[in-house]
Amino acid sequence: MLRLQAWLADYWVIGAGFMAVSLIAVAPIVSLSLPVFLIFLHSPAYMVHQVEEHTGDRFREFANENVFGGRDALTVASVLIINLPFVWGINLLALYAAFLWGPAWGLVAPYVMIVNALAHLVTSARLRKYNPGLVTSIVLFLPLSVATIWTIGRTAGLVPQLIGAALAILLHLAIIAVVTARYRSLAANA
Repeated sequence: MLRLQAWLADYWVIGAGFMAVSLIAVAPIVSLSLPVFLIFLHSPAYMVHQVEEHTGDRFREFANENVFGGRDALTVASVLIINLPFVWGINLLALYAAFLWGPAWGLVAPYVMIVNALAHLVTSARLRKYNPGLVTSIVLFLPLSVATIWTIGRTAGLVPQLIGAALAILLHLAIIAVVTARYRSLAANA
């Protein structure tokens, strides 16, 4: 298992870049309604973001240095779990849910994206410096997530909006809880 983790740590960002380009290349021939197509675009947009954020392990190193005082609170394994099964998995599930049951069922994807973008913006403002992922948060995440929420939200109603937002917030809170618990454990043992 450690060999797989090491291999993924070395190559997942490169794979994300190639997958983003591939998904963007097929986007013009994907036959979906506009709301579902917008959900589809969340995967390649997130992958472009991951290239900015994680090339050279820079987000993990930035977070550990600037947020966790030099402690290894955010691990390589955490980065892999957050980005592969959670981010990619949630976007894939949101796409299938939107396709099969209606666009409102895919609202978790833009809400995860907008919460992530806001986290980058708040971190940058708080630390008064760039953090890896900030540029794509502003250029891709905010416009795409707002456009998707607005497009789907006009007909979805309040309940699907609240469910999508709640799931996105809960996911981010779970990530923060796990990383904070590791940080506290490291600090206690220091």
